[in-house]
Amino acid sequence: MQLPGLMSSISKLPTAILRGIAGVVATALVLAAAGCDPGAGAAVNQDGAVLNPVSLAPSPAIAADPGVFEDRILFGQSAAFSGPASELGIGMKLGIEAAFAEANRAGGVHGRRLELTSIDDTYEPELAIANTTQLIEEEAVFALIGAVGTPTSRSAVPVARASDVPYVGPFTGAAFLRDADALPNVVNLRASYNQETEEMVARLTTDLGVERIAVMYQDDSFGRAGYNGTMAALERRGMELAAEGLYPRNTTAVKTGLLDLRRGNPEAVILVGAYQPIAALIAWARHIGMDWEFITISFVGSNALAEELGRLDPAGGEGVFVTQVVPFPHDASIPSVAAYHRALAEYDPNAVPGFVSLEGYLTGRLAIAALDWCGPRLSRDCFLASLHRAEYIDLDGFLLDYGAHDNQGSDTVFLTMIASDGGYIPIDTLPSKNP
Repeated sequence: MQLPGLMSSISKLPTAILRGIAGVVATALVLAAAGCDPGAGAAVNQDGAVLNPVSLAPSPAIAADPGVFEDRILFGQSAAFSGPASELGIGMKLGIEAAFAEANRAGGVHGRRLELTSIDDTYEPELAIANTTQLIEEEAVFALIGAVGTPTSRSAVPVARASDVPYVGPFTGAAFLRDADALPNVVNLRASYNQETEEMVARLTTDLGVERIAVMYQDDSFGRAGYNGTMAALERRGMELAAEGLYPRNTTAVKTGLLDLRRGNPEAVILVGAYQPIAALIAWARHIGMDWEFITISFVGSNALAEELGRLDPAGGEGVFVTQVVPFPHDASIPSVAAYHRALAEYDPNAVPGFVSLEGYLTGRLAIAALDWCGPRLSRDCFLASLHRAEYIDLDGFLLDYGAHDNQGSDTVFLTMIASDGGYIPIDTLPSKNP
């Protein structure tokens, strides 16, 4: 067909299809500029949104970037595997490894197996710096993935940024990590702490009519991130904080903070901390008759919190609310959760599904999608460019939407509550204790 005839035919296509073509062309140009070789056959919908990319056949081509070999790609993780936040690191590692094992069973990504090297930082910033330096300089990893915590990420990210190493899916909603222009190497999966605390205040005030809200937080950058988000949500409603309490990181020294809360006579307390101190605070409060409405942020580690409350609280944590940033991990009717169940069962038949390992699994799937898009000629530039393209990434129905100035994929916050049996149930609104 001659060019005029071709152009005439194209102009008659439906608008939606034209948008899709434009999106694919734009993506190809961005990836090509980053040195990528995107896989032919990567699935897109009629709007140009990326669905589940299809891998090409293996190729011997090797990029110059560290961590990329003819037969494997090496990722690194610094996270807490001991101490009060250990269940978070263990859960993230489990989920990432389940996703990697799933890809490896299918032949890897473009013929390369995915490997993860994990080092314990005990949720301490100094160790996070040392571990990140070791992973980059000694282990020569391609990218960092699944870090746990705000203070640790605040310390580790400058090290990764200095070497232009991708920092993917940290288990934190801290605002500073969402500055895509200042931190082009950071890619977030989850909703932010600001979004979680906004949802908390909205539900407490709308569903329960609460007027006096207090906050208990960890005395570091993580706790202050949740505190700042709470204050912003209250200010938007013309409300003042009823009281605040705090406790030192990596301790369960919560009694002083509890007394500070009691002096403010709150109706509800927003909790920003790890599972051990948060469980201790709730148990002590209920022991002395302060049965406020308790709602805690996703970082708490939901499974570990319920287990700890089952040990400390005679009520077993019943009625405690937790915001989440991933779907309910026991609802296999959700396609992404069903995929997670299959991968987890194949990797570790004895593993119990949970919110943290589900987030780890989705983080691993996100990395795999980026690797797949880059094709056999893999580079860090291409990996990051593929994640920052302005299109949807569909992880079996869990949609992520990035852009040139947006490094956070999901904005969704879910609500859950601990039931009388110590397990979690998904909820849409906060139920009143006195219906």
